[in-house]
Amino acid sequence: MKTKTFEAPALYGDHHVTEVRRILEGLTGVSEVYASSAFQVIDVSFDPTMIQAEQIEARLQEAGYLGEVPMLVETGIAVQKVGDDAFFRHTASYETIKTTVS
Repeated sequence: MKTKTFEAPALYGDHHVTEVRRILEGLTGVSEVYASSAFQVIDVSFDPTMIQAEQIEARLQEAGYLGEVPMLVETGIAVQKVGDDAFFRHTASYETIKTTVS
C-alpha cells in the first residue's frame, strides 16, 4: 500500500469531505480515504498495482477539488462585468462617491 497526500483548496465544507470519500472509495485499488475540510488535505491509501496516484489526482481535478479557488477581487468599482451575462456588485462601493466605503 502507498499513501499520497493532495492539497485541496476547494475542500472547505463537510459536504465536500463526504463527496470526496464517495468519489475516491468507488475507485478500484483505493483502500482508505482521509479528507479534512479544516486542513484542506486528502490522504489516500491505495494499491499501486491496481491504480496510480495520477489517476486519483485526475479524478480529484475533474471533480474540482484541486487547483486554485477562483475569487472575485474588489476593484473599488461599484458594478463590474465578470462574464457575458454576469455582474459583480460590491456592497461597500458606491458610484456616487467613486470610492470604497468601509
